[in-house]
Amino acid sequence: PEPQPLDVQPENIPLDIIYEDEDVVVVNKARGMVVHPAAGNLNGTLVNALLYHCKNLSGINGVIRPGIVHRLDKDTSGIMICAKNDAAHLSLSQQIQAKTAQRTYLAVVRGNIKTDSGVIETLIARDKNDRKKMAVVKEGGRDAVTEYEVLERFGKYTIVRCRLRTGRTHQIRVHMEYLGYPLVGDPKYSPMKTPFSIQGQALHSQTLEFTHPRTGKRLSFEAPLPEDMHKIVTRLRLGQFN
Repeated sequence: PEPQPLDVQPENIPLDIIYEDEDVVVVNKARGMVVHPAAGNLNGTLVNALLYHCKNLSGINGVIRPGIVHRLDKDTSGIMICAKNDAAHLSLSQQIQAKTAQRTYLAVVRGNIKTDSGVIETLIARDKNDRKKMAVVKEGGRDAVTEYEVLERFGKYTIVRCRLRTGRTHQIRVHMEYLGYPLVGDPKYSPMKTPFSIQGQALHSQTLEFTHPRTGKRLSFEAPLPEDMHKIVTRLRLGQFN
């Protein structure tokens, strides 16, 4: 389509930038930050902040989502890559589609996962009873595949690493709830009281590996755990969660 005038306003919002060059910017998104403007969140988003910081972003996703190659939920923290031009955007999108760009997530879930590792493979679609939620369905959904690996067990809670083979909306949150181990603090899929102080689900996009669209060099980055999840992990290790 013809280029449209950009009507999303740049905003001077602090960003935690892990890496940046003329083609890409890798950021550590804070929990609570919306990625791009949408109904109810027209400003204060990552896109508003990026437009102020970068000036130039790719236009492939249109005026509302410039530069956004992949998304994180509002209350998921961690590493994201954004494209500064269309060539970088196309390359990164193709890598994500071809699964050559690797992402891992760290999650704290309720319960003691029985197996040390596994693969969850289902269909996911909109929940028929709540359009704001996703659900595992028997037919009519899209393929969704998540690999998981248990890192630490604490009886009532488990720390798990997840790797996405597909990128469906709320995929890790839906898949862990489907297994019977919902994420701590998840307001949609585990609306139970938690002994921990966290606003939203205990899910962090921890690592990202991709091939640079211009140089062809393989790059790898890691975003440290945010303070709220670091405190949860510390309390779990000290046994302070009853």
